[in-house]
Parts: sequence; C-alpha cells; structure tokens
Amino acid sequence: MKFLQSYPNEVKIFLAASLINSAGGSLMWPLTTMYVFDELGRSMADAGLVVMIQAFGGIIGQLLGGALYHRVGVKRLIVGSLGLCSLGLFALPFISSFWVLYMIMMGFIGLCNAVSMPAIQAFVGFRFADRRGELFNVIYVANNIGVALGTALSGFLADVSYHLTFILNGATSAVLALFFLNYLNRLDKQEGPVHLAKKTKAGTGESVPALLGNTRLYLYLGLGSLFLWFGNSIWNTGVSPHIISEGLPKRAYGFLWTLNGILIFVAQPVTTWIKRWFAKESSSQMTASGLFYLAAYVVILMLPSYSGLLFAMVLATLGEMLISPAVPAFISDHAHKAAPFYIGVTGGMTALGRMIGPYFMGILYDGGGLAPVAWLSIGIAVVAVLCFVVHAMRNKAAERALSESIGG
Repeated sequence: MKFLQSYPNEVKIFLAASLINSAGGSLMWPLTTMYVFDELGRSMADAGLVVMIQAFGGIIGQLLGGALYHRVGVKRLIVGSLGLCSLGLFALPFISSFWVLYMIMMGFIGLCNAVSMPAIQAFVGFRFADRRGELFNVIYVANNIGVALGTALSGFLADVSYHLTFILNGATSAVLALFFLNYLNRLDKQEGPVHLAKKTKAGTGESVPALLGNTRLYLYLGLGSLFLWFGNSIWNTGVSPHIISEGLPKRAYGFLWTLNGILIFVAQPVTTWIKRWFAKESSSQMTASGLFYLAAYVVILMLPSYSGLLFAMVLATLGEMLISPAVPAFISDHAHKAAPFYIGVTGGMTALGRMIGPYFMGILYDGGGLAPVAWLSIGIAVVAVLCFVVHAMRNKAAERALSESIGG
C-alpha cells in the first residue's frame, strides 16, 4: 500500500470510512431475497418486488442527490441522507413483520443511500481536483475491498441473525455520517464557511432543462452505462442458474465473485498499463471497458464451461475497473459546478439498467437457457460500445471547436 503514502491523512481517513461503509452495505444487500423468502415466509415474486422497489428508490435517490447538491449544501445532503439511511436500517427489525411498511422502508433506505453517492463523488471531485482521476480509482478499490469483506461475513452473520446484519449496516452508515459531519465541520474551521460555500453551495446558474439540454456531457455516457450494466445482469440471471443446472456446487458461483474482488485489488497494474498505452482519456477508458465486457459475453457464449466462466469474469472485471472511476472523473473534469447534477443523472440511468436487466434476462433464460441470455448481452454490449464511441467523438469535436474559436 505504498501508493497511499503520497496522499494526505484526510484522504486515508476518508478511504477507511468508505471501506467500512461498503462492508456494512454488503452485509445486508446479498441477503435481502433470502430474508424475504426464508425469514418472512414470502414468495420469490415478493422478494423480487422488494429488490425492485429498493432499486427504484436508488434511481430517484441518484437524481435527487445530484440535483440538490448546490441547493442543500454538501454537509446537510451527505450527513442527512446517511443519517436517515442509518435510522431506516435500525428500524427494519421492528417493522419487518408489517409487509407494506417493510417494502416502503426498503425503498426509503435505497433512496437515502443513493442520495449520498453523487454527493460524495462530486465533493471528492471538487475537493481534490488535481488528483481526482486517480483518487476515484483508489476509492473504487477501497469500496470493493469492503464489499469483499462484508459479503464474506454476511452468510455467517445471517446464521446468527438476519436482524444483526440490519443493525451492523445501520451502524456503518452512522459511522460514515459522523465522519463527514466531523470532517466538514473541521473544513469550516480551517478554510472558513464562505470558502466552503463557494465550492459546494454555489449554484450552476442554469435551470434543469438547460442542464439536460447539454446532452454532449451525459446522454451517450449514461446510455452506454445503462446498456453495460443491463448486459452485466447475465451473471445473476444467466450464469448463476446455469451453474446450478450443470450440477456444480453453489460455491462455484461464489468463487467467481471472490475472483472479481481479488482482481480489483491485484490487477491494478494491468489497468494502469492499459490507461497509459491505449486509453489515456477517460472517454477512451469507457470504450475499452465496453470492449472487455463484450469479449466476456462472447466467451460465455462460446465456452459455457466453468473454465470459460472464470476467463469471462477476468475480462468483465477489467472492464469494470476501467469504467467505474472513469465516469465520475470525466464528469468532474468537464461539467465543473454542474458535476453533481450530471453524476446523479448518469447514476440514475445506470441503476435503471441494473433494475430492468434481470427481468428480461430471466424471461430469456426460462425460455432457452444461457445461450439466448448471452446473445442478448453481446448485442447490448455492442450498443454500449457504440454509445461510448459517439460520446468520445462528440466531446472531441466540441473541444476542437472550442480551441479553434480561442485560437481564432
């Protein structure tokens, strides 16, 4: 971890808080379906409905988090949303026997948790503007280490008590809220509330329709992300039942995600090399990401054996490692004060892809197994790559026109 020595202590503390929060989140979310089916005695259809309500809350939360950043202020938005999320998680054990209240609360938790996401990303982009690209990547790695730890613990904790996972998740959200409260209060004292207000509360000077009209910054990027994560649903709605139908142990599916978590940490030199020689710009990194995902789905179609699935996971993980930090980095670099709004819009579009993907792929898998699901993922990945190419071309053309107008 020598690379962390070049960062100030505030970054290291921030990374630790993010890791703890992501670990807490991953304690609960993998067990939602199991909890509804096993503990509450509801049908799998009911379990799917809860997941969809939670995802829909996440979409609304992403949009609100971006739109309210300058109106509400970074402190109230981040601390408030994380605090409300924590309270909702603490309330779950007491209301889970009331089905309608449980569904409403899951949607509320999904919304509050998502509100904080674009706000935190935008704050990082503003606060550490000179190193935002590499810092987004380091935060991404730290979050995935937390996810790996939390997922590994979730099954053991569920054997003790499902409610314990709710409480621990609520505690980690509270820890992150307190961290930001203390951190932002300290910034107020060090740099002055006026200075901080200039960075966080200053309006963009544009209305929402005007911001949405600037499609060059977000539309094709958001569509590419939507299609990419739509296609990535193949792991849950295609690969998972395929492994079971092939008679492989369930832990074989779990190992795929263990491999994913390990690669995100150890394969950083590979993606660094790709960025240095083939994809220096964040727009190029998105296109390269789409190509890696496309290659992974082709491998799943052509080599549906377990060894083929392992190779496909390696390719898909490289794609994930390229795009996850590239999207907020591009928006922060090009949207300036409007970055929170566009991060929220693209995050909402991405969440929509994750929400609808499993439904369509589930229908295809029921009708023909893994092959038609893989074909759909391949087609969707091609569309995603085309969206990223159009995004890169439009932004290069705009930058060229700007430089010519300045030169002229």
